[in-house]
Amino acid sequence: MNIPAGFRFAVAQCGFKRPDRFDLGVAVSDVPAVAAGVFTTNRFQAAPIQVARQHLKAGRESIRAIVANSGQANACTGQEGLDNCRASLRLLGILGLEPSEVLPASTGVIGDQLKMDLWEKGTAGLRETLGRATLMDLAKAVMTTDTFPKIAAREVRLHGGTARLAGFCKGAGMICPDMATMLGFIFCDAGVEPQWWQEALARCVERSFNAITVDGDTSTNDCVFALANGASVRAEAGDLPPLEGALLEICQDLAYMIVQDAEGGTKVMHIHVTGADTTADARMAARAVGNSPLVKTALYGRDPNWGRIVAALGRSGASFEPEKVTVRIAGKTIFQNGTPVQADWDSLLASALRRDLVNIEVDLGAGNSRTMLMASDLTEEYVKINAEYRS
Repeated sequence: MNIPAGFRFAVAQCGFKRPDRFDLGVAVSDVPAVAAGVFTTNRFQAAPIQVARQHLKAGRESIRAIVANSGQANACTGQEGLDNCRASLRLLGILGLEPSEVLPASTGVIGDQLKMDLWEKGTAGLRETLGRATLMDLAKAVMTTDTFPKIAAREVRLHGGTARLAGFCKGAGMICPDMATMLGFIFCDAGVEPQWWQEALARCVERSFNAITVDGDTSTNDCVFALANGASVRAEAGDLPPLEGALLEICQDLAYMIVQDAEGGTKVMHIHVTGADTTADARMAARAVGNSPLVKTALYGRDPNWGRIVAALGRSGASFEPEKVTVRIAGKTIFQNGTPVQADWDSLLASALRRDLVNIEVDLGAGNSRTMLMASDLTEEYVKINAEYRS
C-alpha cells in the first residue's frame, strides 16, 4: 500500500483497557494540512468531538495531526472531560505539535474520565514510534469490539501527478445512519481548497458511513476526519471529480467493512429502495427495514419472511400506496403490487440466504427517488458481546 506522502504514524500502549495492546495512535502531517470533519448528530457530544469542532472552526488550514485512543470515550464527562482532553493534546508537544493543530478522537466506555497518568506514559511511546509505526498499527490501536483492522487506499491521476489517499476506521456496534460508533480517518497528499474538501467529505459520508446500520444506535463520539497536505500535487478544477470519486470509494470500502464486521454478524444486507416519492422517504423505508430486529433475525435464520419487510415499510413513515409495493429478495420477486407471489420460497431462496451478502430490493411505486443502505443481521453473539461489554 502506497501511503500518502508527508504523513507519519505513531502508536503506544497506555493500558486504558488492557495492558497488552496498542490503544493510542497519532497521524502527523509534516506540513499543515487542510482538514475536514463530519460529526455525530447525537445531542450528547463527547469532549473530543467538542474540541475537534473548535479546532476546525479556528483554522481548518492549519491542522497537522489526529490523535485517537480506544478504551475511554471521554463522553458525558463534563468540564473535567474537556479539561482532560485539552491536557492530553498539550502532552503531544513532545512531538512538536501545538494543541490547536490536533484533532482528537476517542472510543470506549461512556462516562469514564481519561486516565491522565496513562496518557503521560503513552505519549513517551509515541515519540519512540513516530515514523516507524504503520497505518495498520494505527488501525489496530483504535479497535474495540472490531475483529479486524479496516483500511482502504486509492491512487488517482491528476493533471500535475498522482495523488494518494489512504484511510482507516473502527466500528462494529452502535452503528446507525447519521454516524455511528465509528471513527474514520483519511489522509491525502493532494493540495485542495478547504471549502471544497469539507463539502466533498460531507457528500462522501452521506453515501457511505451514513448509509449503514448494525443496531440502530448512534454514538456520542462518531467522527470522520480527512487531512489533505498537498505534499505531492495540487488539485486543479478538472481534478476534483476524480479526486472526490477516490475519496468516495475509500469511504464506501470502509463502511462496508464496518457492516461486514458487525458485532456477532454473519451477513450483510444491501437494501435498495426505489420508486420513492422523495429521497427522505426512500431513506426512511430503508432504515426501517435495516434496523428491524425481526428482519435481521429472519436473515440470520435464513428465513425469507417478506412479511417482516413489508411490516417495517408500513411503519417507516414513508409515503406510498401498499398496493403498489414490490419486494425482491436475492433478485426473486416475492411480493408484487401489494400481494405475495406464491412459491416455495424456503427452497428457492435457500442457497441465496446462505451467502454472506443478500440483496433486498423494494419498489415503493410512488416516485423516482432511491437510496441504498447496508445493514447486518442480528445474532445471539451480538447480545453476548454487549451484555459483557464492560466486563
